[in-house]
Amino acid sequence: MQFASLGSGSKGNATLVRAGDTLVMIDCGFSVRETLRRMARLGVEPGQLDAILVTHEHSDHCGGVAALSSRFRIPVYLTHGTRRTGRCDGSFELRPFNCEDTLGIGCLTVKAVAVPHDAAEPCQYRLSWAGHTLGILTDLGSVTPHVVDNFRTCHSLLLEFNHDLPMLLDGPYPPHLKRRVGGDFGHLNNQQAAELLRRIDRAHLRHLVVGHISEKNNSLERAQDALLSVLDSLDGVTFACQADGFDWLQLA
Repeated sequence: MQFASLGSGSKGNATLVRAGDTLVMIDCGFSVRETLRRMARLGVEPGQLDAILVTHEHSDHCGGVAALSSRFRIPVYLTHGTRRTGRCDGSFELRPFNCEDTLGIGCLTVKAVAVPHDAAEPCQYRLSWAGHTLGILTDLGSVTPHVVDNFRTCHSLLLEFNHDLPMLLDGPYPPHLKRRVGGDFGHLNNQQAAELLRRIDRAHLRHLVVGHISEKNNSLERAQDALLSVLDSLDGVTFACQADGFDWLQLA
């Protein structure tokens, strides 16, 4: 089981997960042309995809879903709420489900976990195969007990460190956008993400990927400081970037 990213941030997100002979993409916020370019860098072709999983309808996560799905005849899994927004209309095939459902896609078991975010029916995903578990956890404004319970025992975790709160408050965003990003249904700041790490079982955490880092409201140094308030070192920590995501990481 392995995972990689095509890019992570407000300009586009897509994560690949491969287990056995199954390959899925979580979100696609890039144009088809850009998606294909980034997939080629990771040695993957779109015809290999068994499914696209959508977390929510915001354009940086689903802007390229319908076009990619339609062109390469890839089924799209999404919540009923996300489907009703119409943002994935035109896809080859839509397979809606309810938040908290557990799905079987090829040899992967996928749990959809409800999260607090300003979208119709947003979810994040916990993917399991052969005793190994990967958590994808971005785009939530607060850490709930439900989130902690569902991501407590992951062997690898892609976790949002979106913004540094002082940088957000002093930064260029207009007041309404600052309230949205920093609110309970916005995005995790560095300290919130660090607090989540304190509350999960880190003993079996092989890979921690820091993702969805704001280019305007955060810095690598501030994210690292927050991490080191919880971790003894940054060994095993990968930082996902907007331009290149990150290369394949192996769970098993």
